[in-house]
Amino acid sequence: MLVFPASGTREEEQSRAGSFTERARRVECGSEAREGSSPWSSSWSSSWSSSWSSSWAEVSLSGSGLREEKFPRIHLRRVDLCSVPFFFSLLAIMSGVASTLAKRRAVAAGFGTNANASRYLNQDFASLRAQCRSAGKLFCDCWLLAAIASLTLNEYVMARVVPTDQGFGDNYAGIFHFQFWQFGEWVDVVIDDRLPVKDGELLFVHSAEGREFWSALLEKAYAKVNGCYEALSGGSTTEGFEDFTGGIAENFDLQRPPPNLFYIIKKALEAGALLGCSIDITSAADSEAVTRQKLVKGHAYSLTGAVEVNYRGRQEKLVRVRNPWGQVEWTGAWSDGSSEWNYVEGDCPHAKAEDGEFWMSFSEFSRNYNRVEVCTLTPDAIDDDSVKHWSVSKFDGTWRRGSTAGGCRNHPYTFWTNPQFVVRLEEEDDDPDDGDVGCSFVVGLIQKNRRKLRQQGEDMHTVGFAIYEVPKQFYGQREVHLDKNFFLTHAQTAKSETFINLREVSTRFKLPPGEYLVVPSTFEPHLNGDFCIRVFSEKQTETLPCDDPVSAELEDETVSDEGVDAGFRGLFTKLAGDDMEISAGELRTILNKIVAKRTDIKTDGFSMETSRIMVNLMDDSGNGKLGLGEFATLWKKVQRYLTIYKKNDADNSGTMSTPEMRVAFKDAGFTLNNNIYQLLVARYSDPDMTIDFDNFVGCLMRLEMMFKIFKRLDPHDSGSIELDFNSWINFAMI
Repeated sequence: MLVFPASGTREEEQSRAGSFTERARRVECGSEAREGSSPWSSSWSSSWSSSWSSSWAEVSLSGSGLREEKFPRIHLRRVDLCSVPFFFSLLAIMSGVASTLAKRRAVAAGFGTNANASRYLNQDFASLRAQCRSAGKLFCDCWLLAAIASLTLNEYVMARVVPTDQGFGDNYAGIFHFQFWQFGEWVDVVIDDRLPVKDGELLFVHSAEGREFWSALLEKAYAKVNGCYEALSGGSTTEGFEDFTGGIAENFDLQRPPPNLFYIIKKALEAGALLGCSIDITSAADSEAVTRQKLVKGHAYSLTGAVEVNYRGRQEKLVRVRNPWGQVEWTGAWSDGSSEWNYVEGDCPHAKAEDGEFWMSFSEFSRNYNRVEVCTLTPDAIDDDSVKHWSVSKFDGTWRRGSTAGGCRNHPYTFWTNPQFVVRLEEEDDDPDDGDVGCSFVVGLIQKNRRKLRQQGEDMHTVGFAIYEVPKQFYGQREVHLDKNFFLTHAQTAKSETFINLREVSTRFKLPPGEYLVVPSTFEPHLNGDFCIRVFSEKQTETLPCDDPVSAELEDETVSDEGVDAGFRGLFTKLAGDDMEISAGELRTILNKIVAKRTDIKTDGFSMETSRIMVNLMDDSGNGKLGLGEFATLWKKVQRYLTIYKKNDADNSGTMSTPEMRVAFKDAGFTLNNNIYQLLVARYSDPDMTIDFDNFVGCLMRLEMMFKIFKRLDPHDSGSIELDFNSWINFAMI
């Protein structure tokens, strides 16, 4: 739902256009604004007009962009077809699976890159601007500020976020667009140019100079992609860093710094990273207070350089700091014109810094500042071939209650069900100045779309991750999901610095070459969420999901009519009636009478749907009923499933928990991946995350039926089949 001003007369529209100076005004980007320095400044001047500010209309924009086409042929892989009956039973799951498959294909086709950004809400800037101009109407539609200030330091990155194909000139139509990185893809966000005000003053980001508006418009677009302005409260500069660059951000506490922090800063700058630093405040009165040596508390600085110089016969580590204000510089040792520069041996090109920049010794820097933020950029965000690019891997994942949301290591019974990823480190760092040998990499775990849920009373989960060294016998294996026994018998090698309720948790590691398992999780189990996990490494690495393949080893349990013993034949005659066949309704009655007498299993009774599934699986004749041999085969299968059910009911509760169900499926011959387990739990488990006997049997029967259908249509084991639309509907509606 987008909020637009209510429409008015043409004269009112012209008045609104003329008063744009008041409607989109003032940006504080951390540097002195210069008139005419960008297409975002304007010399327009007019009195305040409030005709649009007090009346707002909520308008829902939608546009699918779909065309009517003939039904295409559908190509399916085995893993896709296994999911078909379940998402037809739950429409929400069906939508999710279809969306996931469509998104994977879009990514493979190159959508979501900065050069080909996805259209947020399917809004196309160029076509909407053309429509506005054709109609002669305007388009209707302190952590962030610090990130915006840092954005201005890199013109190439700035142009990616704030496209230069727009302004207040001939093509002005009251419409602007910005591009943000959102959890692995770039999205193009279109907005109108009307900003929230009170008493004629902008409420949020604004410029004291009064005639630059790009930052206020950028903030509005960012609020739109996050749901509302309110959702922007309580963030961190690193979030803005990442959403403006696509990089990965790290926070370092200078009260507890890693021993090699100077080299981390130095190498980050060599890799083209954005770096910031700040001094904490202890009270509101400290905000923007200036220290005796001209450092500003609570102010966002940028780190722009790190060198070592030969000073009086020893190596001195120096860092260069930039004040975005362009004034108020450090006056202590190594500042501009200080005597220390006279004792530096050899050439010293660093002695004079630009306005607003100053040098400090790293030891003084560590004493005066409290934190450093490093945002390592992806290779596509760097326009300088001389910098050292880091390798980047990214994967999306989900935590789903009962299936893949196992919680942290405090919950060993469910921890193993979390998604798993393998990182292979092969080549050690090039660190001539660092005696710590190993492979450097940064793991970042991002919660997706949690800000949008604030209006529903939800907030960030507490998240983190653990890292395990992969045993040699598992090297190179990707189609294996390590089970509970592995985690009970192996200690973690490393872990995230903390579990915390921030959007992202990121930690830097240096480990010996080898393979490592990364397990992201929420702190508590059974919490739904989507996440994105990224690995940035100095050298080339391989990062892949680690999950079980989809397969089935099904026993041939067929019993012929001749193979049925006399006792069972007599029982069948009594149950079947005159036609000597058992229908789905009769089967349901039989099964429910049997399970009602058992006290060791819990069940609500077999449903008609489950009974039909069993008949469909066993009915070779196609008449919708079971003959003697078919019923005997079914009975044998149900008996085997009962044995498996009892074996995996570890607490003898009469039901199985969803982790027990995962093990039971393997005992029944089915190896399934996380996606399919999520579907099965959503379809067959009860609200308390247990599954009773009738649902367990129905689930296994349906799985077996889908595997057999696929096998019949894929006799050569190619792993894929082709269906026309009619066949697809026939199978999906079984």
